[in-house]
Amino acid sequence: MKITHDLIERNQALLIVLVVAVVAVGGLVEIVPLSFQKSLTEPVAGLKPYAPLELTGRDIYVREGCYNCHSQMVRPFRAEVERYGPYSVAGEFVYDRPFQWGSKRTGPDLHRVGGRYSDDWHRIHLTNPRDLVPESNMPSYGWLAKTRANAEDIEAKLRALQRLGVPYSEEDVKGARKALDGKTEMDALVAYLQNLGTAVKRGY
Repeated sequence: MKITHDLIERNQALLIVLVVAVVAVGGLVEIVPLSFQKSLTEPVAGLKPYAPLELTGRDIYVREGCYNCHSQMVRPFRAEVERYGPYSVAGEFVYDRPFQWGSKRTGPDLHRVGGRYSDDWHRIHLTNPRDLVPESNMPSYGWLAKTRANAEDIEAKLRALQRLGVPYSEEDVKGARKALDGKTEMDALVAYLQNLGTAVKRGY
């Protein structure tokens, strides 16, 4: 049987199979070469894995749905670079599982927020955002300051990330619980925010 254009258009099953094949091949041609580019698979200079307190803060960030309103990816456009700082590069996210790029900005992008404000500023902002930004519609997270950071599963988290290639040492894993002693969820979230985007130096 000769496959002609007319036959493909009349035979829905054949059309579906061929479309899937073309999309699959096209996808592979675009995606596979990226996995061999060092700039996409290796960490940028100065990037360190999250410390136990920062990792706990990241989990709180995800749990509270912060990514629904805040992206973590500065796009390479002049307006964004002038507002937020250097645009994001793939090597900054190699230890993020999953990454928190986000797709919506009800609030500002947070990828370069690390070191921009003091710890006290973040605590006030998380407790009552309108004390610092009157027009903010962000909810309050004051109760985080009264909740102890969960240290029960921190070692298991670090070991899981070790298996995925994050370079945690045995000392890092064994000292993880101690790093969370006496810390609150507010401390953890602030530590995470203060780490964001600090591997790449700001140009301002």
